[in-house]
Amino acid sequence: MDIILASHNKNKIKELKDLLSDSCFTGVSVKSLSDIGFFDEIEEKGSSFEENAMIKATALKRDDAIIVSDDSGLCVNALNGAPGVYSARYSGEGATYKSNNELLLKNMEGAADRSATFVTVVACVLPDGSSFTVRGERPGIILDSLRGEGGFGYDPLFYIPEMGKTFAELSPEEKNAVSHRGMAMRAFVKRLKSIFGRDEAEMTKQ
Repeated sequence: MDIILASHNKNKIKELKDLLSDSCFTGVSVKSLSDIGFFDEIEEKGSSFEENAMIKATALKRDDAIIVSDDSGLCVNALNGAPGVYSARYSGEGATYKSNNELLLKNMEGAADRSATFVTVVACVLPDGSSFTVRGERPGIILDSLRGEGGFGYDPLFYIPEMGKTFAELSPEEKNAVSHRGMAMRAFVKRLKSIFGRDEAEMTKQ
């Protein structure tokens, strides 16, 4: 059975392969959009992470594969949940990590409450058409300046008090262990195991 991840991101593909391998789903082939020759744009018009993740998953539905997609974003309490589902394009057309971070810092000037939550929702559509979503959330604090050279997006501004570091200061392994995305992907694997739990080997034979 193939699992198609609605992404061209090689790091995401590797992460999912590692998670499935750790969960004994041996013999399952994980493919990217590039692997199946899909390069069309999927317009995300949803008003929630769940809706956007499912839009991508249902757009790729096949009767011979499990489709997995995710949608992520940063929700800042002082900004009434913004940038939220618009996180990637927060600063408008042609948004970059730099311009998004600059706008976030500007909008957070003088804010007493700097709490925020990173969210990832993973959506899955099975070959029989049934579907589900799972969610991962990581609370943190928005700093008033960038810290760290790793990660991407808002990582240099997202500080985790219990670790004393921003996402951008964590190693990839450390980040995956505590991140919203890591949580969501592990929840997805757990849900998949429950569906095929009567015998995980059955999944590899389908």
